[in-house]
Amino acid sequence: MSCPIAHVKPGSIADRLGIRAGDVLLSISGEPIIDQIDYQALTAKRSFPLTVARDGREITVQVKKLDWEPLGITLDQAIVLAPRPCANHCVFCFIDQMPPNLRSTLYVKDDDWRLSLMMGNFITMTNISDREFDRILRRRVSPLYISVHATDPEVRVRMMKNPRAAQLMDRLRMLGEHGLRCHCQVVLCPGWNDGAVLRRTLEDLAGLHPTVQSVALVPVGLTKFREGLEPITPYDAASAAALLREAEAYQREYMARLETRFVFPSDEFYCLAGEELPDDEAYEDFPQIENGVGMLRMFETDLRFAAEETPVAQTPPRRLVIACGTSVARTMQRWCDTFAPAGTEVRVHPILNRFFGESVTVTGLVTGGDLTEQLRDEDCDEILICRNMIRNEGDLFLDDMPVEEVRRRLPAPLRIVGNTGEAFWRAIAGLSGDRAPWE
Repeated sequence: MSCPIAHVKPGSIADRLGIRAGDVLLSISGEPIIDQIDYQALTAKRSFPLTVARDGREITVQVKKLDWEPLGITLDQAIVLAPRPCANHCVFCFIDQMPPNLRSTLYVKDDDWRLSLMMGNFITMTNISDREFDRILRRRVSPLYISVHATDPEVRVRMMKNPRAAQLMDRLRMLGEHGLRCHCQVVLCPGWNDGAVLRRTLEDLAGLHPTVQSVALVPVGLTKFREGLEPITPYDAASAAALLREAEAYQREYMARLETRFVFPSDEFYCLAGEELPDDEAYEDFPQIENGVGMLRMFETDLRFAAEETPVAQTPPRRLVIACGTSVARTMQRWCDTFAPAGTEVRVHPILNRFFGESVTVTGLVTGGDLTEQLRDEDCDEILICRNMIRNEGDLFLDDMPVEEVRRRLPAPLRIVGNTGEAFWRAIAGLSGDRAPWE
């Protein structure tokens, strides 16, 4: 494979070696470049040959540099490959439960180990050939984030409807043999992979510690669009509370054996059970914060710090409404009651998810249509929502309703707030921006 060079930084190593924009990168240390992973791994050494093509000629230069010193090369976007698609048909797949006629990007099922390394996406490893897995080992890709669900081969195959799902434990062992690390998750589906199946899964994964660094337990998410799909029972308050007691027992056991709690229930289990969040220490170094494990605890800690560091004694009388998913509403109201400045009244309005179904309770899946319908009679000075309700470009909700249309339909000005405790504090305190001015 070959990769066009889009830009060479003036004065950089590549520039001093005579590499130019428009050259085509052919190989590093004699190896072809498949993607950015190869490029980063092969240029991490202190000395290596680099070959480019220019005007029909091959030019090889010897690179000598410090460890991790950049070459100054920007590769063409051609090297950024489309995400590799998922090869599974999981019984709990959220994409299969999406309503029709939304924008096409919402139906993309990716299962790409490169995105797992670079962005923390969870992968199943069922679409990785032996040759590609060997590349993972040679490039020392670590850590990976792996969706396990069950280590029992028959259960995993049945849940994922892919015979390659049975290879999981062999590949996890191979990661360990090469000194690589991973974090795992189990999407719990009552009657499928809980109980004795979960016990086996955790024991198998604990047996691979420290290769397996942590395991997150996440409740299955079910929408109303499940016609023709396998029946799955959602978690409720009682079953979520029972799972938390079970997880606490596992944590005590693994702390004594492995010196880590190892298994961490997601925040959603605490919200479903109506229980208080554990202290910061219970999450150790927050290994799966992006998976919703300890995110609320970190949010509250940041909120408390921000309120202490940027105090507001009193603000002009203001009435705020915070719209959020139903699962976090109770916790959110407690934060408002605790931290709202004097003179500011903050009320949380939980939004029932009528778009996906009321069993979907998370804030990030609230749509513009549900917001405008359920907030139309609010009487307040400002409405606050979390930024994770809209896509990265900041223009659309999940139901394709534009943000500006939502603004027009709401009865009060809309403020979109970053998903941090500091941003939340600045919003309820009436301060501008999401971050303090000295940051």
